[in-house]
Amino acid sequence: MAEQAETLRRTPLSRDRILRAAVALADGAGIESLSMRNLAQELGVVPMALYKHVANKDELLDGMIDVVVGEIEPLTTGVGWQPAIRRRVLSARQVLRRHPWASLAIESRTMATPAVLGYLDSMIGALRAGGLSTDLTHHVMHAMGSRILGFSQELFDASRQAGRTGPAAPTPPASLPPEVAARFPHVAEIAEAASHDDGSVVRQGCDDQFEFEFALDLLLDGIERLRAQGWTSAR
Repeated sequence: MAEQAETLRRTPLSRDRILRAAVALADGAGIESLSMRNLAQELGVVPMALYKHVANKDELLDGMIDVVVGEIEPLTTGVGWQPAIRRRVLSARQVLRRHPWASLAIESRTMATPAVLGYLDSMIGALRAGGLSTDLTHHVMHAMGSRILGFSQELFDASRQAGRTGPAAPTPPASLPPEVAARFPHVAEIAEAASHDDGSVVRQGCDDQFEFEFALDLLLDGIERLRAQGWTSAR
């Protein structure tokens, strides 16, 4: 073990090695634990050595995002646009579940990174190649939102919201106080449905994967229906 650590320390420093070490550090201890000092210690170098490869923390984070996005499988060829998009979105979701900090990092950037832009460009290309007009594709991208990158903001998942930085979306409890339920009956109804019965197909509590795929399939089926109808926003 000591020999492996020594070999790692002697491995020449590179941008790729720095980024992958940063991803591993964020995976293991959370993005909050990531600092240039901690990363340098992990790599067995002085902090200043990192700045020869990444200019600052923002550039480091952008590079980490691109490493993660690079793990998403490419679009499947030889199938229709729906299964190709679906498969890649679910691949993106698997990747982001391996790196739970990544969705928040992607959301935090004021400008999309090159890998994210490349991913979105290829997905738009797949939609256009599938027969969707530019107009419909534009609205589809709005409708899909972050879901096209494999994640969504879960309104009824307190644990996900607790991991967010900044204001969180309101999270109604599974059982609202009677006076609150009386004032907001529709919210109470949905909050109660979110704590599924024991016999539910998704078991006790919301199953994130089930809910994600359910919404994804609704969107894809609806998009195909609009494409077949020759839908335009001018209507």
